[in-house]
Amino acid sequence: MEDKALRDFLVGQKKNARTAIEFTDYSVKEPWDSSWKTNCRARIKGCQAVIGIITHNTPKADGQLWELKCAIEEGVPLMLIHGYSAPEKRLSVLPSVIFGRRANLWTEDNIVNFLHSLG
Repeated sequence: MEDKALRDFLVGQKKNARTAIEFTDYSVKEPWDSSWKTNCRARIKGCQAVIGIITHNTPKADGQLWELKCAIEEGVPLMLIHGYSAPEKRLSVLPSVIFGRRANLWTEDNIVNFLHSLG
């Protein structure tokens, strides 16, 4: 929730993109009850891909880390993007759940290319 504005920006970006991009925002907007992991896993399994916004809040965002781990476990293509482009604002070491994966710069071209690669 600390990075809600970034999520909102990504959702808004599809409306303003030079290239038509389509995706559905399945991010959790309100706390779920005790079965949220079951609900979330079902949503993730139904996705063609997941885009994870990475910021300095990510290492302590247990829900986000669980969602990213779930996408990996379910074999759902995952694109990580830095929430901020300035090098000093980027997370330099990724949490263990996503360690070794590439975190891309947040650009329209990177997002469009990822989504188009899904076929």
